[in-house]
Amino acid sequence: MNILITLCGRGGSKGIPGKNIKILNGKPLLAYSIKHAKEFANAHSNVDILLSTDDIEIKEVASSFGLDTDYVRPDYLANDTVGKIDVLKDAIKFQENKNQKEYDILLDLDITSPLRTQNDLNEGLNKLLADDKAINLFSVSKPHKNPYFNVVEDADNGYCKLVCPSETRSRQTAPQVFDMNASFYFYRRTFFENGCKSAITERSLYYVMDHICFDLDEPLDFDMMEYLLANNKLGMTL
Repeated sequence: MNILITLCGRGGSKGIPGKNIKILNGKPLLAYSIKHAKEFANAHSNVDILLSTDDIEIKEVASSFGLDTDYVRPDYLANDTVGKIDVLKDAIKFQENKNQKEYDILLDLDITSPLRTQNDLNEGLNKLLADDKAINLFSVSKPHKNPYFNVVEDADNGYCKLVCPSETRSRQTAPQVFDMNASFYFYRRTFFENGCKSAITERSLYYVMDHICFDLDEPLDFDMMEYLLANNKLGMTL
């Protein structure tokens, strides 16, 4: 089984300028995912790692942590309106042409959601491989809100309504839901061959993390994660 690990980070972040290489508890954010990718590759056979970026500074930081790449993300895939799936399709096509082999599994590690463990990755892969019909799997966390109980949207009459209409009267009795935390995604080759446009398909699985995990969208998110890391509040080592 051939596995490709992708780390995708474009330049020009608006929410947190330069966030992919912004220093987080003494190291560039990108360095955490490089470490996770290398540890996973060392524990498995036939694993390659590819950095997808359009930014020379991101490439230089990656190189300083032992990840070199000659792939340059095309300009048309390097803006904030492009979906991640298109980015991954181009990356795997490049690497297959370069190495003259096909990858059975693609593992995408999101740079901006690094609160993951090797156990998470191994358990996630095992869950996907145990289901021959599943074409992908992504990580999730327990939610802070539930659309069947306390998430609302605009109604046609000018007022508001539950996103998912329900007779539920307590959070505990609401249907179980999860937050996609963006930390990692496993894709079988068939996912791309089938032309899927979203990570959520009719044959998708999820893996529930048993620890805190969130991605970095705003400066406050970065401050929170730095505090947790600096004060050993995570209960795990990145």
